[in-house]
Amino acid sequence: MILDGTSAAVVAQAVQALASAELVAFPTETVYGLGADACNEAAVAKIFAAKGRPGDHPLIVHVADASAVAGFASQVPDFAQRLMQAFWPGPLTLILPRRHDRAAAAAGGQDSIGLRCPAHPVAHALLLACARAEPPIAGLAAPSANKFGRVSPTTAEHVRSEFGDQLLVLDGGPCRVGIESAIVDCTRGAPVLLRPGVLTRDQVEAACGQSLRLPQDLAQPAPRASGTLVSHYAPRARVRLMDADALQAALDVLGTDAPAMAVYSRAILLTRSDKVLRRRMPDDAAETARQLFAVLREFDDQGVRLIWVEMPPDEPDWAGVRDRLHRASAA
Repeated sequence: MILDGTSAAVVAQAVQALASAELVAFPTETVYGLGADACNEAAVAKIFAAKGRPGDHPLIVHVADASAVAGFASQVPDFAQRLMQAFWPGPLTLILPRRHDRAAAAAGGQDSIGLRCPAHPVAHALLLACARAEPPIAGLAAPSANKFGRVSPTTAEHVRSEFGDQLLVLDGGPCRVGIESAIVDCTRGAPVLLRPGVLTRDQVEAACGQSLRLPQDLAQPAPRASGTLVSHYAPRARVRLMDADALQAALDVLGTDAPAMAVYSRAILLTRSDKVLRRRMPDDAAETARQLFAVLREFDDQGVRLIWVEMPPDEPDWAGVRDRLHRASAA
């Protein structure tokens, strides 16, 4: 059921459900999360079961503020502290060494854990209420509230469409960021970018005072992290990425014989088929990120079999959108 997440009574109801090892979906500025008490293994197991997610694929733990980090992390490097000061609350997840006695199931059995402080008033109210509960709930494990590998939800209705009316969903309106947080691994003595987001590489490097490394630069594999599989964020329809010229050429070849399909592009493209559903991609990277998952879901709802997307620019502020589209097209 979808309830008003701005209501204190609804937040209290959600805390009660979480304390009873139930799942609750809630909004963040990035996407809606499917939450459970991060330190309750039975509750965390329900997340994996509901999503159909492999048990060794770690979850991100959401906390009310930076003071909660010590409850989950055994060590916080100086550069990680600087990142928290610069971007929390906000769309940045930090992978930190995990306390051996906390949240092993949420961490997928790894000795590291992903932590984030979301910047959404409903999420913040829920996390604060959890921290003040008796006994307190120190953090919420909360991957995106969708079936594993599919398109992330950015509205409460998206969540209801995935899990039905039995799940309690706190409605906080459409997510303003629209793609998941950037993930920085802080377990190696230097920051490693595991997943881009709306924060640019330059912004993160300026804040932490160090250059970001990439997973392919490492001698040893990086920790497993949410949303870093080759295939992810995929709609039911097949996604194909092309530049604008290739898109127009392909539409010309199909002519009036085009199947039920969709095109999402910045360029104005012409088609002779009335079966082609077209949506214009914004010229602004942040606006494209905000609407991307909603657009993919809309195309799925229209029953198209193919989604052709114009490749976004190879520019720093488009890195998060490019990452999500590459993973969606790999399915």
